[in-house]
Amino acid sequence: MRISTAQYYATTAANYSRNLNNVVKTAEQASSGIKVATAADDPVGAARLLQLEQQKAMLGQYTGNIQALGTAQAQEESVLDSINTVLQKVSELAVRAGGASLNDDDRKSIGAEVAQAEEQLLSLMNSKDANGKYIFAGASNSTQPFIRNSDGTYSYQGDQTQLQLKIGDSMSLGLNDTGWDVFQQAINAARSSTTMTAPAVDDGRVSVSQGLVSSGPAFDASFRNGQPYTMSFTSSTQFVITDSLGNDVTAEASGGGKFDPDNKDGSDISFRGVTFALDITYQATDTPANADAVIAGHSFKLEAKPDSFVGTRAASNTSTALISQATVTNAADYKSFFPEGGAVLKFTSPTTFELYTRPLTSSSTPVSSGTVAAGVATAAGVSFTLGGTPPVPAAGDQFDISVNTHQTQNVLDTISQLRQALEVPTAGNPGAARNLQGVIASSIANLSNAKNQVDLARGAIGARGNVMDMQRDAIQSTDLINTTTQSSIREADPAEVLTRLTLQQTMLNAAQLAFAKVSQLSLFNKL
Repeated sequence: MRISTAQYYATTAANYSRNLNNVVKTAEQASSGIKVATAADDPVGAARLLQLEQQKAMLGQYTGNIQALGTAQAQEESVLDSINTVLQKVSELAVRAGGASLNDDDRKSIGAEVAQAEEQLLSLMNSKDANGKYIFAGASNSTQPFIRNSDGTYSYQGDQTQLQLKIGDSMSLGLNDTGWDVFQQAINAARSSTTMTAPAVDDGRVSVSQGLVSSGPAFDASFRNGQPYTMSFTSSTQFVITDSLGNDVTAEASGGGKFDPDNKDGSDISFRGVTFALDITYQATDTPANADAVIAGHSFKLEAKPDSFVGTRAASNTSTALISQATVTNAADYKSFFPEGGAVLKFTSPTTFELYTRPLTSSSTPVSSGTVAAGVATAAGVSFTLGGTPPVPAAGDQFDISVNTHQTQNVLDTISQLRQALEVPTAGNPGAARNLQGVIASSIANLSNAKNQVDLARGAIGARGNVMDMQRDAIQSTDLINTTTQSSIREADPAEVLTRLTLQQTMLNAAQLAFAKVSQLSLFNKL
């Protein structure tokens, strides 16, 4: 086969150009140290580098989230420490207020200190982070979580959603703790009530406290089922307890109904998960001979505090109607049908209504429905009395119904109740004195429960901190492996590149010399 001079020159030029490009490319790799600068350099390697870059960016995001979590939780823990300090101070004030030597002015002074602590605690529970968001409002962090109602009680306005941040491909951690979990779920020890039923006028001889729940399960399973109870004193050393059906259940009380009236510290009576403090105070005219006569005949009603309800108007309501009162009128229906998490009462007309489980959605179905009778709407065992001017709702009006079962109590309500009790004079008023001692005892127990709840939140912060530390170490290790892998793919091996460059330069020079020799050949050289 004959090759023309033009073909030879074209082929040789193409080969020379290719070899030259290889030398130039290798020389660039040698000078820059980069092996894969574009996808054309190594398509497979470039794709792998893209994956690694995406992973590195995600690792950076996780690291940023861990830093954000650390900042948020450090601030929350600082606030919780301050809250614990306030709770400890109030606990000490409550113990001091229970001193027998104090007079009304002394307790009023202590009440003023409690009031200051109450304001300080409300401010701390409404703390904001560096971004101006409320720490304890859950996902509704633009809404002030705790507000004081017109009646002096407190309500939680946030939600129960804990914000989450991803710190790994399949791992998320809570950014905050909700005020509902930290402050609303403290066990309420004062879930029972005591009412003197005889004599009609308290003579100050027999005092039975409101009672503190010492066993929640026993209280719920036994005490509630037999209430209300009647505690009747038959002598100065004996009482009898009967349940709502008249059954004698005295044997379930500690001591079997017997007590020592001369015990200076009083007697603690445990009954179905509740502990009552019993004190006997004889009058100046009492003698050992008439002790039984002056104590016998005293009686008290013991029962669980009834559930209470708060009905809040929806902002979209067009009428002025409101819910002025709500009471349980059918205990069986209430227990069986009323939504545990609260309800929404919606009026379909001025005289008809439907009750829904909260929250109300487009797919919700009513739990109960009915007709307003004499200004009262009764649904699922609860009667809602309508108020307002006029007390007539419009079609579409809605009311959010919150239920307080007294199982738990906001710590602000505990402190508020203590403050109010300390402000009431007790001199010459046995009933007020007995109520004060009951409030002080329940406040001390509830403050202890509130501190336990705060400590649980602080413990959860510590646990999340440990997880963040371990995840941070794992991210750093993964990031190091990622960087090493990218380097091995992208960066050139200096020894290999220089060897290859020498070879390519030698090949280029050889091709150039061969071309020069061949191009000088001619048939005239053979003549």
